[in-house]
Parts: sequence; structure tokens; C-alpha cells
Amino acid sequence: MKNVAGARIREARKNRLMTQVELATKLQNRSVNLESGSICRIEAGTRLVTDFELMVFSKVLDVPVEWLLGMQN
Repeated sequence: MKNVAGARIREARKNRLMTQVELATKLQNRSVNLESGSICRIEAGTRLVTDFELMVFSKVLDVPVEWLLGMQN
């Protein structure tokens, strides 16, 4: 199965005109210690996202977890 979360995270971030550095800062404010390099790897599909990280991405990017997982359009 393809890792769709990274592409969806990138799409949501870009729709909000947010840089990877800005996203990293917002995640760090919610106790997820990711640097912009890690976000780059997640978006490229070379780093998996933990369930906790996915929940925080969902909150920060204001999208449902199901959408990040490709279960919603």
C-alpha cells in the first residue's frame, strides 16, 4: 500500500501557504519535535508518520485524519 499521508500533508501545508519551517514550529508548539528536514522526508514518502504525529498534523493543518490517510476526498 502506498504511503499517502506525506503527499496529503504537503498539499494541506501548501494550501495554507505555510513553509516546512512554519509547520515544524507549529508542531513543536504541540509537543511534536520535528524539524523541517523531517517534514521534507515525510512529504517525500521516505519517513513514516506515527499515529500521534498524524493526529497533530491533522489539528495543525485543520484537516481530518481520514483525509490525511486518503480515506476522504
